[in-house]
Amino acid sequence: MLKLIGTLLNLPVISLRTGSKIALAHTPIINPYNLKIVGWWCRQPDGKQTILLAEQIREAMANGLAVNDEEALSDPTDLVRHKEILDINFNLMDKPVKTKRHKIGKVSDFSYNDGLFVQKLYVTKPMHKVFSSEDTLIIDRQQIEEVTNHYILIKDTDLKVDAKEMAPAGAVAGT
Repeated sequence: MLKLIGTLLNLPVISLRTGSKIALAHTPIINPYNLKIVGWWCRQPDGKQTILLAEQIREAMANGLAVNDEEALSDPTDLVRHKEILDINFNLMDKPVKTKRHKIGKVSDFSYNDGLFVQKLYVTKPMHKVFSSEDTLIIDRQQIEEVTNHYILIKDTDLKVDAKEMAPAGAVAGT
């Protein structure tokens, strides 16, 4: 089942041991190489920035993310294995989306699956193109060719059809 990213923003992190809120998970950390949500930037009540890795979550509920205890939160400097991803500081929202020939728009939302992989991008068109047939496009992850810190390149869906293929069913080409 796909869920929109809004379900994972600004959620309290709840300790199962104490039953209390220990932090606020405010921003997802996304690996741009495979579009997987690896964790969240969290703010503890004292203002300290920590990271909650996805594998530390016992259960994601509508009212918060349940973890064992405060030890589930990590200092960013302790996460050597994730240093490259943290240094990239990749943000999917408002990222320009384009094909090799056209600018499509910007990411306004995205959905993810139970494995925390981004599955669909919801792209809003620029204002001058909004008055066409649709104002939001849905891009599946299989259409994505390249992800950079500056843009997302998707496959061009325009198909070039050969004149022979356009001939009526009973017609013979060249006659």
